[in-house]
Amino acid sequence: MKKLIVFLTLLIAAQQLLAQPTNVVTHNKVLINTDPSQGVKSFVKWGEFPSADKEIRRIVLNLTLAYPEDRAIAHWDYMDRVKILRKGGVNGEMIDYEIGRMLTPYGSNFKEGWSYTWSIDVTDFQAFLRDSVEIEYIHSGYESPDLGWDLTLDFDITFGPQVADFISVEKMWDGNFRYGDPEDPIEKQLSPKTISTDENADFARFRIQHTGHGMDEPSGCSEFCSRWRELKFDGEVVDHRDMWKDCGNNPLYPQGGTWIFDRAYWCPGDLQVPDVVDIPLTKGSHELDLDMEPFTAVNKDQPREQITSFLFQYATPNKENDVAIEEIIAPNRKDNYNRFNPRGFSPLIKIRNLGSRDLKKLKIIYSTKGFEEKTYQWKGNLGFYEAAIISLPGEIDMKEGLNTFSVILEEPNGKEDEWDGDNNMNVEFESIPTIPSEFVVEFMTNNKPEDNWVHVVSSSYDTVYSKTPEMLDSATTYIDTLELEEGNYFLNLVDTAGEGLEFWFLADAGYGRLRLKDTEGNLIHLFESDCGNGQFYAFKTDDDFKVDTTISHLSVNIYPRMVKDYATIYTTTNKPSTLKVRITKDGEYIETHEYTNIKDAQTGVDLRHLQDGRYVMEIYVDGEHKMNRRFNKVPESGFRN
Repeated sequence: MKKLIVFLTLLIAAQQLLAQPTNVVTHNKVLINTDPSQGVKSFVKWGEFPSADKEIRRIVLNLTLAYPEDRAIAHWDYMDRVKILRKGGVNGEMIDYEIGRMLTPYGSNFKEGWSYTWSIDVTDFQAFLRDSVEIEYIHSGYESPDLGWDLTLDFDITFGPQVADFISVEKMWDGNFRYGDPEDPIEKQLSPKTISTDENADFARFRIQHTGHGMDEPSGCSEFCSRWRELKFDGEVVDHRDMWKDCGNNPLYPQGGTWIFDRAYWCPGDLQVPDVVDIPLTKGSHELDLDMEPFTAVNKDQPREQITSFLFQYATPNKENDVAIEEIIAPNRKDNYNRFNPRGFSPLIKIRNLGSRDLKKLKIIYSTKGFEEKTYQWKGNLGFYEAAIISLPGEIDMKEGLNTFSVILEEPNGKEDEWDGDNNMNVEFESIPTIPSEFVVEFMTNNKPEDNWVHVVSSSYDTVYSKTPEMLDSATTYIDTLELEEGNYFLNLVDTAGEGLEFWFLADAGYGRLRLKDTEGNLIHLFESDCGNGQFYAFKTDDDFKVDTTISHLSVNIYPRMVKDYATIYTTTNKPSTLKVRITKDGEYIETHEYTNIKDAQTGVDLRHLQDGRYVMEIYVDGEHKMNRRFNKVPESGFRN
């Protein structure tokens, strides 16, 4: 018996060791900028990946953009691509596979030192990320090459047995397809494909990157129109989806351009997650067909559908009972989870069933380091490769400052997991702030209060405070004093139109703001008005807590940001400060305005003398560069005063 226990302990330890990831960096802070004469520019680097005899369980591509060290940051939302060009050295096999699609953010709001990382799973390409591999980043666009980004590409590689053995891959539809041209219909361009099943194949995986571009009027296609896409296998629809994406919940906010506007399956500042459709295979030949919603364009040269797609064939999944923890969404300190964090209760995790048996139950153990473990018995029904986001019960234990949260998955379907190397995950998270039990909610509505909700919810999910649209008038300030029991809460600001309390392009919607104060008027928290779908703020209350007035709070907004003549700078700080506004245009200095003894002020600025165009206000408080705000100078026939 002792020998068996020792053996099992060593086996588990070996699996955990094997599952430890390695990291391969190909592009390390590489300056990327445009070539306006061509519209695209290539940046190629080599990386040393694991050898072919190493078993790879998972590969995650991380893409980081940062404020460049030697120039101003880029401004525009362009479509970029990450490709495997070839493997096996300079004389190796040419591959030319797109493995990632990046839609760059509107960067003018970001200041020096800014960076942001996105991640996607690229495990399907593991057979080609071996040995010496040439990785290409293609940056598109026509803005000045004097602007740019610092780019880092790296790959997190987890070793372990494949979920299902890779057999083959072939390109399907790949190109920039015209959409809505009756003389060249997209159905003709996306003609059906015939595939042959490998004798060892159990299922096929269709993987597609698909974004819409161009601006037909009045339809808005393909960038600003919703349209459906269907995938048919042997004449039967196996996938149908609307090609539309909600951009108001983008975790990278606020941006300098029209970041809140929903788009044709992409948003500015997003590494697109590909669509993946698994299809059971039988022997013989099959037909795969990709269809788009019928459409006729007015300007047939505009609408384009940028599609890259592959069909992988895999053998039968290697395990029956196999589950993985893919993400701890909350609590988590990573930027791309900031719409849910920091968080005081109800942790959120994402799991995926990697076993051939449907996953119907699972034991989940979770805890914060230094606190007791909690257990949750999940029940559901996930087929192979299906994922679920699970809300775990209870408050999140934490000490003040930085914490570590852990999740362990056990007993899928009541059985031992057949590969437990991906059954646990640890992440760091910040504690939620403490505020006084008695505090003030100060809410100034904009001109569209019918879009807004404000509510405070306790850890038992009781709504203890609410402001609903029917309670609100336009351009009105509401001041409410709340006295809550000690405990954990969150305040949720919701904008159902996805426009926030202020957005530069929608001047007629006006300017609103939300802030929390203690009963003596000291600032506790300032919400971002340019917040798209809204903002989440978690906190805990303490009867004896006093606000630390030495901690800096700052909010600076400009209204309107479609300016004909004058604009107002709304500044909120918790102590008298010197405000300096440095105005630039395309990175070139224009002028500076300075204001002293500013605390809670509305300051007018005369901009009549500026030429029409796009500008950035760099905001400095007491000499420190705090933020940027974009505005447009428009002619008298422009948007509004």
